[in-house]
Amino acid sequence: MDREKIVKMVVALAAIVVIAGSLSRLFSRNSMSLSEYAHNNGGSATATPQPTPAPKDADADSTPSPEPSSSPSPSPEPESAPDPEGSAGEQEDVPVSSLTGAILNGSSQADQRFTLEEGFYYEPVSDNLRRYMTGISYPAGDAGAGDAAPPEIDFDDLRYVHIRHIDFDGNPTEGELVCNASIAADLTEIFRELYRNEYRLEKVLLIDEYDGDDTASMEDNNTSCFNYRTVDDTDRLSKHAYGLAIDVNPLYNPYVTYTEEGTEQVSPASALPYADRDLSFPHKIDEDDLCYELFTRHGFTWGGDWNGVKDYQHFQKAP
Repeated sequence: MDREKIVKMVVALAAIVVIAGSLSRLFSRNSMSLSEYAHNNGGSATATPQPTPAPKDADADSTPSPEPSSSPSPSPEPESAPDPEGSAGEQEDVPVSSLTGAILNGSSQADQRFTLEEGFYYEPVSDNLRRYMTGISYPAGDAGAGDAAPPEIDFDDLRYVHIRHIDFDGNPTEGELVCNASIAADLTEIFRELYRNEYRLEKVLLIDEYDGDDTASMEDNNTSCFNYRTVDDTDRLSKHAYGLAIDVNPLYNPYVTYTEEGTEQVSPASALPYADRDLSFPHKIDEDDLCYELFTRHGFTWGGDWNGVKDYQHFQKAP
């Protein structure tokens, strides 16, 4: 090969090298690395997407959340629940009552009142209630005039008792009694237990509501206590005259006596269907009855245990 051809080939190769380098620089001028592309466009630098951090709650601070505990977190203290009864007790010191004795006593004896629980209390007989009873269940002021003996008990020896009970329709209602001070606590406790056990008492009203007429009270099945009167057909004072006896559901638990001829007499007369104590019927007091159990537990004796006469409604206690 001659010298001239060799020179031309070398020049041609040199030219090719120069041109190739120029083209490489030209193309590289507008290119970028994958990392540069990711930086400029906010994308990932790899084909595999990276996990995106979970957004924070709008009101969360920058403090990392603690790892969850294996035991549940204590619940916050609940707010005080509203009174289902409308907190009437806070609005009124003395509940409104429709009972005569409760109205007349009012709050005048509140400083001497003994309350077992709401609705069950006893207290002295107020002047207003004394005036109401005088001439009805309590002898009038002139009872001791002339040859008549003065009353054997004074108002100071009596107490007004307020209770609650379940009536024959199954409704809770109020009741009231006047009794001897020595059994006031007993009666309050007994009637509280009867109420808790939903024992039915049709009515518990002062005998004065019946003008002191014991028969009228019994016929209306009224449970009552104090009444300054004598035992039927005698001149002997009844235990009721001292406030030491109580008659419970008397229509269903009558007073039964017998004449010398053996004839049965039932008082009240309308209670005749309930004189046969071998029969089973509601409101019957016997030795299996809760009323009997509570009164005898408190030291009362029951008229149903008497010989000769049977007073199934009657419980009394010695002073």
